[in-house]
Amino acid sequence: MTDRMAGLAERLVSSGCLHDPQWRAAVEHVSREFFLGDAVFRRVNGSYCTLWEPVRRHDVGDEEWRRMADSDESWVTQVDGVMATAATDTMGGSPTCSSTMPSLVVRMLEVAEIMDIDSVLEIGTGTGYSTALLCHRLGEARVTSVEYDRTVADGARAALSRHGYSPTLVVGDGLGGHPENAEYDHLIATCSVRYIPAPWLWQVRDGGTITAPLTGWMHGSAFAHLRLGNDGTATGRFRADDLSFMPARPHQPPPRSSFYRTGLGEPRASRIDPKLLDDSTGVFVAQLGAPSAERIGGGDEVFLVDVATGSQATTKPAPDGGWSVRQHGPLRLWDAVEDAILTWQRAGSPHQSAFGLTVMHDGRQRVWLGDSDGPRWNLPV
Repeated sequence: MTDRMAGLAERLVSSGCLHDPQWRAAVEHVSREFFLGDAVFRRVNGSYCTLWEPVRRHDVGDEEWRRMADSDESWVTQVDGVMATAATDTMGGSPTCSSTMPSLVVRMLEVAEIMDIDSVLEIGTGTGYSTALLCHRLGEARVTSVEYDRTVADGARAALSRHGYSPTLVVGDGLGGHPENAEYDHLIATCSVRYIPAPWLWQVRDGGTITAPLTGWMHGSAFAHLRLGNDGTATGRFRADDLSFMPARPHQPPPRSSFYRTGLGEPRASRIDPKLLDDSTGVFVAQLGAPSAERIGGGDEVFLVDVATGSQATTKPAPDGGWSVRQHGPLRLWDAVEDAILTWQRAGSPHQSAFGLTVMHDGRQRVWLGDSDGPRWNLPV
């Protein structure tokens, strides 16, 4: 343990993110700077898009690099498949790997209810920092971690080896889990998913847990913690923590070209304020109603598009002080969003933690409001 790592652990305790003494000991032991490599990306606001500037250790110096590593900040290490160490200049794109804020990492580990003798399957090795925390507490033999990207996995393996850890590291699609080491006591996902993949249920023992952020194509999210039942189902409520990670690559929206507001469809008055979709719970609820839609814009002027069918919905302010909407295509996207939002409002517009998720043995997955007999929406499995 160094004073720097002890300082990070103390800050996490003081902020209310870290409670378990065993996880505190892991944070005090594992040096996060090993897992940043020699370069990260720093966000730069461009004129038309987000840009990412590579920041190299040899440029900022060891002292500043260690300060960055010991901060409770996320550091992007890969953008659109390009590692920060390989970037030659500022670039656009979307993050595809990062070293997540330590506060989020330890919150997920605590929520998962992991005990010292448990075995864990981690989906998304990433830089390997959370894998190292698991190894410190459980021992490397009880830790299995799956990473989709081989370059990322190689970096994590090297960093873990520097710390003296050799868990089971697998390069592959984490949505399929890793059956060779099953059954696991717990599964945790450091990527967000649109639904719970069936192999995860098959590989976790009865009574075990699955902890994963749920997301969708409107970028609404909720933090799921499920327990496996003896009947092959898994159920649980979403957590009060607003925690999310990058989406699993197979669960990302499909590619789309530039969009056009067609102006097709008869206008009518909207039954809801489009600005409700700017709220973190509001957009999560809207997404339940129209899970195949992507959201563009915000405020009064929301544009929803379903790439597969070409269905669109466009809102704008109305002269009477309300809002109007035009819909075009086979899916009435705004109708579905309105129905979901109005159901949520009748329940008092609660946070995501008022919702829960049940994954049934036949593959169906339902998000419900209040309790499992309340209003419910099917996930796009």
